Amino acid sequence: MSEAARRASDPAFWWTRDDLAYVDGRLVFAGVDVAAAADEALDPLYLYSAPRVGENLDRLAGALSALPGPARVYYAMKANRFIPLLETMARQGRCGVDICSPDEMDRALAAGFAAQDISFTGTGVSDRDLDRLLAHPDLHINCDSVSMIRRIGARAPGRAIGLRVNPERGVGYGGSARLTYAGAEVTKFGVYRPQWPDAVAAARAHGLRLTTLHFHVGCGYLDRELADWEAAVEAALEFLDLAPDVTTVNVGGGLGLPQQANDAPLDLARWAAVIARRISARGLSVAVEPGDYLVKDAGLLVLEVTDVEVKRDELFASVAGGFNLAPEPAHYARPCAPLACVLREPDPGRWRPTTVAGNINEALDIWARGAPLPPLAGGDRIALLHTGGYGASMSSNHCMRGATVERLLYG
Repeated sequence: MSEAARRASDPAFWWTRDDLAYVDGRLVFAGVDVAAAADEALDPLYLYSAPRVGENLDRLAGALSALPGPARVYYAMKANRFIPLLETMARQGRCGVDICSPDEMDRALAAGFAAQDISFTGTGVSDRDLDRLLAHPDLHINCDSVSMIRRIGARAPGRAIGLRVNPERGVGYGGSARLTYAGAEVTKFGVYRPQWPDAVAAARAHGLRLTTLHFHVGCGYLDRELADWEAAVEAALEFLDLAPDVTTVNVGGGLGLPQQANDAPLDLARWAAVIARRISARGLSVAVEPGDYLVKDAGLLVLEVTDVEVKRDELFASVAGGFNLAPEPAHYARPCAPLACVLREPDPGRWRPTTVAGNINEALDIWARGAPLPPLAGGDRIALLHTGGYGASMSSNHCMRGATVERLLYG
């Protein structure tokens, strides 16, 4: 067995792939030496791989191509709004873009997306927001409330709209309640079944054409959650009985990627089969809004190790970057996998459980606790896996430690 094959089969190297691996003991991502790139950047560095985004899109498009009817992908840009990445996606013309604010609309248009390739799905939408959105007649709007339907009808009667529904069934990574957007607990998202007749009546009163049924029930679901996702799809489709003009069902996003060694990837063939069985069989078109699925594993956040020290009986590696730069591990308890950018000890059997802590003055600023890592020292670099989605886009300047550099790699 080759060294590369041995590492790929070792649980400690579960993340290894053609464009992300150790080469001569140094972490290489999309053809770039990660530690060297971080040395040049000085500040915390986000690296994004354009080819990896393309591979993820290829995989998704391939699954959708097996459907008996039409399907369209809208990239959920709230996951990553880095302009060079958006420009690359717009230039390639292989997907539209999903937005959730007027400012995101402006950025999508500036990046080269046409209004007809933009789908808006937002919540808490103000009149000012609506005025900006409705200035673009070709932009598609999915409404989130009955009030929003009425306010659009007063401004743009006769317009085609979509409507987000809440099927009261949801799913999230590992069953996480924080990542589930519909379920037993009432959430702010979408129109519930008791309000559905009012929503349809409001649309008809203003001559609005309800052409799209939209739902998004959770984030990060994998194969183990697929049965729950199918149940949510089935529940959402019950809304169709009062909406005979619907031609498209938008299944939202939420498709997950493995985040730790024991995660089995989402079987896209099984996922697409659910869509074919439940939606395409009705003669309806399909739309999907992936964010994380396209960009999460196409990004790394690279941080400098500031010191390594034992506190009581726990080994800590402190790094020059905190949870404000990629809030998901702290906010949603999502797994965080740190990698050493220079592998001084290649044998995982000699690695030590290490707690990686950030530089924000908050107790929850822990990237990972007990992560197996080789020996580290001050001045080393670590890379946090899967920070291409909801990293920089959710970041803040808490403690005035928000300075970062973003770089798109073309392979």
